[in-house]
Amino acid sequence: MLARLAGVLGLVVLAGCGAEPTWAPEVEVHRALWRDEGPATLTLFTVINVRNGSGAHSALMVNGDHRAMFDPAGTFYHPAAPERNDVHFGITENVLKVYIDYHARETFDVRIQEIEVSRAVARMAMREIQNYGAVPKAHCNIAVTSILARLPGFESVPRGWYPKRTTAWFATLPGVSDRTVTDDDADSNHGVLLRAGKPEIPEDF
Repeated sequence: MLARLAGVLGLVVLAGCGAEPTWAPEVEVHRALWRDEGPATLTLFTVINVRNGSGAHSALMVNGDHRAMFDPAGTFYHPAAPERNDVHFGITENVLKVYIDYHARETFDVRIQEIEVSRAVARMAMREIQNYGAVPKAHCNIAVTSILARLPGFESVPRGWYPKRTTAWFATLPGVSDRTVTDDDADSNHGVLLRAGKPEIPEDF
């Protein structure tokens, strides 16, 4: 009886921690695909709490044959960037600006670290983010570091919960560019560039 009860409780816990699958139709994804003509790159986005300096969210953008954003457990939405299980396709320059604006405000900065990779590594990263699946809440950095650890040259990434630890490691990579976007907009203006989005501040990016 106790074993059966434990099994039921385990199922309840797993259900409560489950991710939210999203699967845009093939025609929408194909129509949205966009390629940056520059070199193949990986870009790590880290949202940092200005008040206490902690990492609030991690995401990984892959630019190769096309450009996509892996935004694990995120709430970002753009009508021109269809989503499949936390992977947003069609990340044009305008969509990218909206993504950054969605996260940057007076209480949060966005640190952006980019590194050039081979086309082969970019293709591998694109496959990994598409195969990872929907990510449960608060598991964003676990998902991002799990992806990075599978890529040549990134195997030594410290895997775990803490985005600031990942940014510190990423900053040590040769050739990485590093900048921080700040925005003095009040939290009430959060995501102002995306009028179609939800106006309230999400509980989890």
